[in-house]
Amino acid sequence: MASIIRLHVPLKLATGAVIGTNPAQAHYLGTVMRRRAGDTLRLFNGADGEFDGVIERINRHGADVALGARTRAPAPEPDCWLAFAPVKRDATDLIVEKATELGAAALHPVITARSQTARINRERLTAIATEAAEQCERLHVPPVSEPRDLAQFLADFPSGRRLFVAAERSTAPPLVALPHLQPHALLVGPEGGFAPAELDGMVRHGFVTLVSLGPRILRAETAAIAGLARLLAAPDQG
Repeated sequence: MASIIRLHVPLKLATGAVIGTNPAQAHYLGTVMRRRAGDTLRLFNGADGEFDGVIERINRHGADVALGARTRAPAPEPDCWLAFAPVKRDATDLIVEKATELGAAALHPVITARSQTARINRERLTAIATEAAEQCERLHVPPVSEPRDLAQFLADFPSGRRLFVAAERSTAPPLVALPHLQPHALLVGPEGGFAPAELDGMVRHGFVTLVSLGPRILRAETAAIAGLARLLAAPDQG
């Protein structure tokens, strides 16, 4: 039996509606997955949930999908951001993919003194996050923000949200899980960690808490994944 395909569609979804996909999704359905009119799939987004669908028409310009019953209603997700210093392309791709699977609510590239690059392909990273959400059966796709330098990221940081900063070689307390719906964020630095002046500046902000991810020096992508997994480990306490 063929597996059920899930596609994220940022349109209003409702039982009885006919939803048009974009050309890239039609190519995926028709050319990659060999689906035809009459085949089933599911469409979803965070606002409306997930719906059964049947392909009514498909060509290179798009596909029309008739929606049936809603299979999952929208539900609150952990309010946890991941902020990270962009690293090499493959490692950044891995961070985005795994952060989406783990449940990050938003992804924020942050440029630091030791960052390896200040450039990202936001469109490509958004596509990676979307594909990860489709495959892991998540309803929400975390938005990927434009890169900001550390000072601007801190200046823009919203009140009422806590920021945990993973600090290498420090005596900071270990990172522990929080209730999922408590607004918070994790900031992970580049290879080589944060510069001392950056750490000194960050701790002057009342919303910042330095934390440790353990006794070992982790690669940047490992630190992002391990830290996020630890932070989101608690059961939802609403």
